[in-house]
Amino acid sequence: MFTTAQKKPDSLWVGSVRTDPGVRLRLFCFPYGGGGASVFRGWQEALPPDVDVCPIQLPGREGRIRESCFTDVRALVACMAPEIVPFLDRSFAFFGHSMGALISFELCRYLRAAYSIAPQGLFVSAYPAPRVRDSENAWYDLPEPEFLERMKRLGGTPGEVLDHPELMQLMLPLLRADVEMVQTYVYSDAPLLSVPITAFAGLNDPEVPLSDVERWREETTSRFALHTIPGDHFFVHSERAVLLEQLASALAALTAQISIKGTKDAK
Repeated sequence: MFTTAQKKPDSLWVGSVRTDPGVRLRLFCFPYGGGGASVFRGWQEALPPDVDVCPIQLPGREGRIRESCFTDVRALVACMAPEIVPFLDRSFAFFGHSMGALISFELCRYLRAAYSIAPQGLFVSAYPAPRVRDSENAWYDLPEPEFLERMKRLGGTPGEVLDHPELMQLMLPLLRADVEMVQTYVYSDAPLLSVPITAFAGLNDPEVPLSDVERWREETTSRFALHTIPGDHFFVHSERAVLLEQLASALAALTAQISIKGTKDAK
């Protein structure tokens, strides 16, 4: 449990941020489709103490369940960016799992264009590089029985939710909207990011081939690293300890570089 100073932002998107001087980096975390900020519960204790874990709560889930969901990632990013910018007063990085990886990538592009700022690092997990075209037909608008069958095959949504009619009726608009956001995304040409990208791929992920994750290297002029993790598409849960160990190591290297740069700038 952290006893350092925390600030409750006047924003529905960011739960809280640490304001103590020991924070070198804020890590904003974006969930997979159908997920909320609670996906990242407990991450703070597993990552370096100079990293402040800041889960992003998207509309339509958990505490924001009554809000309308977005079906277009660029519209989501344009709405979210002004809410997050006030908390980018320190070095920051993004982590996104599955759909969250796409959101964090487009947010990097938006922040560069609108605010001329960029994260220190982009961590993407269980998602193909955005320029990879999915050859599968879209299924976000399938009739309910077929849609739910596809969700079961994908995994990630607890069985007790999928098999509970009342819960499913509550979750269905969110799930459809998130799947639509991913399946209707069209990559647009733009200058490459100058941000280091670290990608995580599940060795047994039936949804995202390793070769598609590796193509994230095509999105940056900076460093690229690829880490493989045993597990399927939702290794963020099944192999949580392995993922966080690798992420912690990458973040420690990143904050060390920030510290060295700060020392040089002070001279």
